[in-house]
Amino acid sequence: MLWIALHLPRLSFESWLAVLPPDQRAQPAALMDSCGVLMCNPAAQRLGVRPGQQRVTALALVPQLLLGRIDAARDRQMITRAAHVALAFTPAVCWADLAKPAPVLAAVLLQVQASLRYFGGLAALLQRLRTALEPLTCTVQFASAPTAKGAAVLACCACDGSDELHAADRVQLEGLLDAAPLWLIDAGRAQWDALDRMGLSTFGALRRLPRPALRHRFGPALLDEIDTVLGVRCEPPPAWITLPETFEARLELLTRADTTAMLLHGAQWLIESLLAWARAQQARVRRCTLYLHHERHRRQESDVPVATELSIALAEASCDATHLSLLLRERLAHLSLPAPTLELRLHCADVVRGSPSSAELFASARGEREGLVRLIERLQARLGEGQVQQLRPVADHRPERDAALHAVSVDAVGATAGHTRRRSSLARPAAPEHECSVVRAVTAPRPIWLLDEPLRLPERQSRPWLDGQPLQLLCGPERIEVGWWDAPLAGRDYFIAQTPDGALVWLYRARLPLSVAESAQGWFLHGRFG
Repeated sequence: MLWIALHLPRLSFESWLAVLPPDQRAQPAALMDSCGVLMCNPAAQRLGVRPGQQRVTALALVPQLLLGRIDAARDRQMITRAAHVALAFTPAVCWADLAKPAPVLAAVLLQVQASLRYFGGLAALLQRLRTALEPLTCTVQFASAPTAKGAAVLACCACDGSDELHAADRVQLEGLLDAAPLWLIDAGRAQWDALDRMGLSTFGALRRLPRPALRHRFGPALLDEIDTVLGVRCEPPPAWITLPETFEARLELLTRADTTAMLLHGAQWLIESLLAWARAQQARVRRCTLYLHHERHRRQESDVPVATELSIALAEASCDATHLSLLLRERLAHLSLPAPTLELRLHCADVVRGSPSSAELFASARGEREGLVRLIERLQARLGEGQVQQLRPVADHRPERDAALHAVSVDAVGATAGHTRRRSSLARPAAPEHECSVVRAVTAPRPIWLLDEPLRLPERQSRPWLDGQPLQLLCGPERIEVGWWDAPLAGRDYFIAQTPDGALVWLYRARLPLSVAESAQGWFLHGRFG
């Protein structure tokens, strides 16, 4: 059995930095608690700020120091995001409760024995994990061992810039654990004061003493947990992490946001968490909703909602963070906030599960279709869903009525893109000889541009004239007869004609009963080619 541990030694500090605007991350910053400075970044250290200093001392050294507080909910979201990334490599992922000094979930354990061959060995798997965890912008310490707790202890030991610790078997694990402090395990923390007074601060120092005496002095819990870490004692079955059916994440903003530009960074942080959840189940996002929660005292006003809802719909499901962020930026750019925003909430329940189509070496119709889909998504995000329209066929043979404008449906466009390759791969059967004339009639060329109203043409010797010159009929007739149940009645023979200067026009001759008014009979110009 082989386990990989992912330890985030600076979780609280880096989860706070992650939600800061990008232009503030390089400034001197420190994470505080009730006692003083817990952690600080290199910019603050260069100015003399150190962990353990009082708040007053740190601000005296650096008046412009950014101060942050521990947020357990924010930390849990960050470590959960790391766990979701890990679930893309193995379904066997669980928590490790080995943080210092408070028992917070700060490490993730992966059981990877069954995944090694698929990913090409431990080194290749670790490299893939590092790449996948880069968007977290968090320090992640890796370690591997034959036991889950052993890997977690090694990961906690190998922080502060030291080399990663990897144990292939129990012998290597015992050697690497000799220098590990005992407060990394639950029983060691519970009896740390007594162990420290006796000079027993590491695993190695404790293992060199007689076990009966240790059991009598400290009880069985300490030795039992050490045996579990070393693999001598069987580990209890872990509680595996399972993905929720729907994604829900909140982010409390550090400062109130009066403009939509101030919301973009926090929303992108939530999108990265959403994509980690989606990739863990090999799914792609099709629709998500961002809720902007406003100030409480402003909600009492009648025209201020509790939250502003911003829906993002994709024509084709995607896990592309850049594309989703671009759509979000377009939507936020045209949104006016009714009140300052204090909290963001992202919800997603509409995903498409399954692997996406593989990339193609050469350009294809499918690639062009995907480009069109993304263009439509951007236009809808910028202009509004109802402002992007397309022509759709109508069950009417009259050219002026055979199409109508409708708002583009992202679902319909996505479905069309998804089936383009399948349709193109189907061979079209040849039409029988007796149907050739029908096919030619139906597929006769038609102009793109039609006149708003057909233009009546003069007629001389049964030939239509346009601009004082006769027209030469080239193709036709294409006959339509419709309108028996809905006026007006239309009986027409359509022709393609050519003017003396070479231009092509589309005209028809009305075929109506003699009882119809004379103005509705004769030749009419209906469209122009080119």
